[in-house]
Amino acid sequence: MEIDKRFRTGRHVVFLMHAHLVFVTKYRHPVFTNTHLTRMEEIMRGVCADFETDLEEFNGETNHVHLLVNFPPKIAVSKLVNSLKGVSSRLLRKEFEDLRFAYWNGVRLWSGSYFAGSVGGAPISVVRQYIERQARPIA
Repeated sequence: MEIDKRFRTGRHVVFLMHAHLVFVTKYRHPVFTNTHLTRMEEIMRGVCADFETDLEEFNGETNHVHLLVNFPPKIAVSKLVNSLKGVSSRLLRKEFEDLRFAYWNGVRLWSGSYFAGSVGGAPISVVRQYIERQARPIA
């Protein structure tokens, strides 16, 4: 059976799962420069590789970042987010003096909250319609 190259496979699964993640800085302080964002992308790609996920897109502004992550169903998005935020905060504050004490006693770089949205090829209305039209057995 030939599988479309966009799909990923596991032992008993074929999948294509994407999440759009947004992280904001603590108190939305505008602290990131292009240098910070470039290093942050490297760090986050490493974390994603450890989780067997693909960081397909990354970009950001002075106070937030956007990630598009392709992940397997065995990964909990919350665990991935905790690791992405924790590792990036620790390493960025270690490597960049200007980020070390930017916030509340230098302990946190990121806000405690985040945005996670599922991303797919078809609008939800099309998926809903597809599910509704399935040939359900009568008996």
